[in-house]
Amino acid sequence: MCRPVRCRICSKTTWAGCGQHIASVRAQVPADQWCPGHEKPKRWWR
Repeated sequence: MCRPVRCRICSKTTWAGCGQHIASVRAQVPADQWCPGHEKPKRWWR
C-alpha cells in the first residue's frame, strides 16, 4: 500500500510504497503541494 511522504529536496508531498496506489495518494494532496520529481544527483566521482 502506498502512503504520502515528504520529499527530501523540495519538502512537498510524494509517495512511498508499492507503486500500485499512487492515484489514491495523489487524490489526497492538492496539486500545488505535489512534488514534481527530481533527477538523481550525479556522483562527482563517476
